[in-house]
Amino acid sequence: MRVLGIDLGSREVKTVLMENGNIVEKFKMSTMTFYRDFCNYDGRIILDIEKLGIKNIDLGVSTGYGRNNTDLKTFKAINELKAHVYGGIYQADMKDFILLDVGGQDVKVVKVEKGLITDLELNDKCAASCGRYLENMSEVLEVPLDELFNYYKDPVELNSTCAVFSESELIGKIAEGITINRLCAGVNYSLYKRLHPLLNKFKGERLVLTGGVAKNKALVQYLRNDYDEIIHLDEPQFNGAIGCCYYGYKIKNKVEG
Repeated sequence: MRVLGIDLGSREVKTVLMENGNIVEKFKMSTMTFYRDFCNYDGRIILDIEKLGIKNIDLGVSTGYGRNNTDLKTFKAINELKAHVYGGIYQADMKDFILLDVGGQDVKVVKVEKGLITDLELNDKCAASCGRYLENMSEVLEVPLDELFNYYKDPVELNSTCAVFSESELIGKIAEGITINRLCAGVNYSLYKRLHPLLNKFKGERLVLTGGVAKNKALVQYLRNDYDEIIHLDEPQFNGAIGCCYYGYKIKNKVEG
């Protein structure tokens, strides 16, 4: 059977096709491109699946910000927590872990025991602890994100708790002549400090990182002090869409677990 999973994120849309429980295709695009080139509007946003070049779908499952205002016809909508947990179970091949997903505009920390959500912490109010913060700081420093992610030693102290004020503070540090290495490390460490209150009660356990920030090597380095084990997924950015597929696959086949 073929299951299509779509994660309608605030910045990107991720799509995964799973056949008989195996991932056979995946791709992503900007949210603007998705709505402009692959959707029509008739009271609701309607996805034209044929434009995606995918046929013969047995089931579709969607998640993300746009799941409730987009008409995906045969698609079943599930919340993001469920999608990311199922994605973590599928990719990590385990049912007991803490899941940290740092999205473009929110953060999710979920405790999973025996494949079920038993506790969680969320932040969707402040951009300073989200991926958008790193993108903004990357632009200010004129350092690509992939390069920014490498710096963790001797971070300069950044105290602003607001994403907007952080930009001004960072520019002030540049004017003081602080080295680019310390500035980049300071940005990464400031993200870690903002995540810390959400993660604090889940210390000392197995941590699964999802989302684009899972590629942040500096953040991983800081988190090593708090967790016994950090699990790296093969496709952290596609985790929500993968979770949609796996959820659909289990529901369609009535697989237990």
